[in-house]
Amino acid sequence: MTLVLQGKGLQKSFGERKILSEVSFDIRKGEKIGLVGWNGAGKSTFVKILMNMIESDKGSVTMWPSYLKIGYLPQSTDNTLSIESELIDNGKELMEKSRQLGFPKNRLDKDDLQHLSGGEKLKLSLAKIWENSPEFLILDEPTNHLDMQGVNWLIEEVRNYSGAAIIISHDRYFLDETVSKIFELEAGKLMLYEGDYSSYSNEKQRRYEQDKRDYEKQQRKVEMIERQISTLKDWSAKAHRQAGKGGSNAENRQLGLREFERAKAKKKDNQIKSKLKRLNLELSKHKVTKPNEEKSVSFHFNSAHKRGKRILEAKGIKKQFGDHVLFDKSHFYVKHGDRIGFLGSNGAGKTTFIKILLEQETLTKGSLWISESTKVAYLSQDVDDLPIGKTPLEYLDLNNRQQETKARTLFSNMAIQQKVLEKPISQLSLGERTRIKLIHMILMEYDLLILDEPTNHLDLPSREELERTLSTYTGTLLIVSHDRYLIEKLCTKLLVIENGKINQVEMGVKEYEERKKNKYTRKEQDVREELALIETKITELLGKISYMSAGTEEYDRIDKELVKCMDIKRKLNNLL
Repeated sequence: MTLVLQGKGLQKSFGERKILSEVSFDIRKGEKIGLVGWNGAGKSTFVKILMNMIESDKGSVTMWPSYLKIGYLPQSTDNTLSIESELIDNGKELMEKSRQLGFPKNRLDKDDLQHLSGGEKLKLSLAKIWENSPEFLILDEPTNHLDMQGVNWLIEEVRNYSGAAIIISHDRYFLDETVSKIFELEAGKLMLYEGDYSSYSNEKQRRYEQDKRDYEKQQRKVEMIERQISTLKDWSAKAHRQAGKGGSNAENRQLGLREFERAKAKKKDNQIKSKLKRLNLELSKHKVTKPNEEKSVSFHFNSAHKRGKRILEAKGIKKQFGDHVLFDKSHFYVKHGDRIGFLGSNGAGKTTFIKILLEQETLTKGSLWISESTKVAYLSQDVDDLPIGKTPLEYLDLNNRQQETKARTLFSNMAIQQKVLEKPISQLSLGERTRIKLIHMILMEYDLLILDEPTNHLDLPSREELERTLSTYTGTLLIVSHDRYLIEKLCTKLLVIENGKINQVEMGVKEYEERKKNKYTRKEQDVREELALIETKITELLGKISYMSAGTEEYDRIDKELVKCMDIKRKLNNLL
């Protein structure tokens, strides 16, 4: 394949912190590469160097052609797209591409632009990128806020895209579906793995286990040689002491004791030198470095209330803005201990419903009851609402030494270094800000967790640890997420906003989508069977009328029946 981008010996530091160290790589046309690593590993810095937004300290980046047309989606799309001006300049093209993403046509009306959700803004940004026909793609968290229809569209577009792409993502499902190679940034080094994310994860674990075994094997060998050296040193010391002992000169000459012990001591010294030389040679040629321990992230949530008790009930609820109805005539309930995935397309009203739960919005109609004893913790998808001038500890506003100690322990468990606690929040990454919010939740007492895109901005290890922790949580979960793996693993029930109504579904997302697909398939089969029957009927009627004279009563009857059948056929065709 044709080489389109090459990096050689890239180095980058900020102060004493080394971000990239001798990073080299090749990217060929058509390659789809996932860029992964812990928050703060240098992924954004790496991308900015590729785009010439910042300079590396050393090394070079070469592109073919030299002015490669790059389509870039930054992690936050709030300020990347001037929607009104784009609609004026490229309105028709942008609307067409946006509709393919599942963006409603009426949402591009000027009065609705200010109410666009994060997912709708993201869809417009993606539509803009694809409309510009880039030669190289760099997508930073492209599925954040994106609904399933948008994700499926993007998967197909990336698969069919003929150029090369670098995708920074913590969405394991999306990476599995789109990339064939993984670049991992860790401790300033770039490691290459062939295959999708699941292959990378398995291979990384295999390499770690192999390195661990090799290191332990070498350590056992080193310890064995060191024990031998220690024994020889003890013998040598004893021989040197014996060489210095004795009675009269005549006695020593007679026994030859000193010479014997001196020779023995010299022999032991030579053996020690030989052993040390052998050990140093072994380490210089085949030294196995101790593999870095996998960073661990630990979350811990508790709930002591009894399961099964109803804590929330909706009766005939409705919400609309102006003429735009989000949902209506919706009835459902939630019991303590339920794990509910909240699904719906971008702009369907998921975040608005959460705001109603939190009493930040009011219903247009109906009633929403929440048990007074229920204590709610909420993690929003927006991490820009934190007080950026405060440090994490100042934001947590801890009342006593015990709480501060617990908070510091939680930061450590989440792989956030203590020095980060002294920095203002404005200097922290999006992933670090999300973890601060999680810590704030952990320090609260709660019965219901409302998580709005909880894995946005979290790196892959943190996502997996959050899943493991939430799977042991005994309280109630209401999760709004486009992270397919998260919903599949945790949620046994669903609330689905569809066709202007919130429906309660007593099954997980995988079973729900399969049943929905089968339902549509059965419906299509029924239509085709009915269409085949009506076409047979039309053929029969045409055969009859061809032998009749126009104007007769029988001719008119057959003609009316034929017109009726043709109308049914047209309607059936419209259903396919």
